[in-house]
Amino acid sequence: MMQTTRKISITPRVSIGGEAETFTLIAGPCAIEDETTVMTAAEGLKRVCEELEIPLVFKGSFDKANRSSIFSPRGVGLEEGLRILEKVKAELDLPVVTDVHETTQCPAVGQVVDLIQIPAFLARQTDLLVAAAKTGKAVNVKKGQFMAPDDMRNVAAKLTEAGNENILFCERGTSFGYHTLIVDFTGLIEMRKIGFPIVFDATHSVQKPGGNGTSSGGNREYAAPLMNAALAVGVDAIFAEVHPDPSRAISDAENQIPLAEIREILCRAQKIDRVSRAF
Repeated sequence: MMQTTRKISITPRVSIGGEAETFTLIAGPCAIEDETTVMTAAEGLKRVCEELEIPLVFKGSFDKANRSSIFSPRGVGLEEGLRILEKVKAELDLPVVTDVHETTQCPAVGQVVDLIQIPAFLARQTDLLVAAAKTGKAVNVKKGQFMAPDDMRNVAAKLTEAGNENILFCERGTSFGYHTLIVDFTGLIEMRKIGFPIVFDATHSVQKPGGNGTSSGGNREYAAPLMNAALAVGVDAIFAEVHPDPSRAISDAENQIPLAEIREILCRAQKIDRVSRAF
């Protein structure tokens, strides 16, 4: 039987963890490239998730600060990114999430988003965790590729000491040699023992960091199987990068899921999740 975690409220209508009857989907393009791409992705994801009755939190990054190359495009920036996310909230009535890289970004981001995300490379940055916690918003921390599952206890302590217990832990793969990530599914069970909801990042887990020299590669064909495996083990939410046309994405082009394919993937995932929760 899947161990019950605490229930974390993202909005009055969307929560993650507890005794939920289904997983929550956190999804959207890797980077906020422009308003049209974001709205197309958000409208498509909302349509599919409403049909399947899967709660949705829309994701988009205003800045990809950890690019492989200094010449790689990073996104539209803080001000424009938050404007676009506000439009998603206002016009589509969806909760939104974005990631932060610096403490100074947290106050402005906290005014707009419903969930703040900490990138895996920054999961141990105390000042950033404290600043995110002090916004009062729920915080999704991606476990560093270099961290053991039980290291996340220290992350939780930093956030709770700053006065915020609305915490999610996200698995996104572990470094395994050069340019390669693997997923240790026992780690999902170990992190779950800490008591906070667990998110599985299906698309970053198939990334090949720096695999193309000046950019990261990836194997998107493995994203859905890993998603299914994580749901079979037991997770509270799935994170997935979904793009209307991944071939033209400015970031993670090789591991983002095409919007046209997400319904079929979620249908299969939902069936596995129901069986898992029944046991």
